[in-house]
Amino acid sequence: MRSERNDREQLEQELRGSAYQALLNKLQVTQLFLRRFRTWADVIAFMREGTSTDPCKDEVLRPIFEAHTQDGDPRWRTILLVIFWPGLESIHFQKRGWDPDPEERWQNMIWTFLQVLCRIDVRRRPDRLVQKVYNDTVHRLHDEYRRAWERADREVAAGPEEIEALAGGTAGIDTSVIELREAQEKEIERLRQHMEAGHITEADFLLLVGTRVYGQSVADYARGAGLDYQVVKKRRQRAEAAIRRFEGGKR
Repeated sequence: MRSERNDREQLEQELRGSAYQALLNKLQVTQLFLRRFRTWADVIAFMREGTSTDPCKDEVLRPIFEAHTQDGDPRWRTILLVIFWPGLESIHFQKRGWDPDPEERWQNMIWTFLQVLCRIDVRRRPDRLVQKVYNDTVHRLHDEYRRAWERADREVAAGPEEIEALAGGTAGIDTSVIELREAQEKEIERLRQHMEAGHITEADFLLLVGTRVYGQSVADYARGAGLDYQVVKKRRQRAEAAIRRFEGGKR
């Protein structure tokens, strides 16, 4: 796909900058194995050769994940994204049956991949890191789609007795609290309808519910999810733009 290819080329170009070179030089101070590479392009070329089970590839990935855990610098995630790009393209193609929209499938996969990166702990899993990242991305992506499929298949219908039970016993209840809750439930339902229609993903739905309905800040949401603030901010903007597009610009 042309857009993904352009994105990859742009990221590879970004890795040629001095800021990224400084990160490689920093790692090379303590990581003898990395001293054989002059640039990140050399690192990427090495990682794309041979098999994913080559233990030498752990010698590249382990210090990157350690550094990412220590400082959370989003540039480490950019480096890892470029390194794993061929594997992500493979997942995107192989799992095309999960989502007929290639752009949406790609965005969901990248979002899932970034979440996986933030959960890798090399102290607990120091080897076979290529397989770990690949498998976790596939599994988490499948979990996200499975939940969406289950919701689409599930019919929720409240019986008359359930409605009556919910309506009873209203004496002494703070009506302002009820009104707020009803407004929240209405907004959640609106967002859920967009999710079930395929306009936004489950990750988008959870992000909008947390930040728009319940008022959590984007910074707090990103911190709780272990993701970069700008990534989450752009994700929300994209989801809201999709909703506006399908609602005819009324919101």
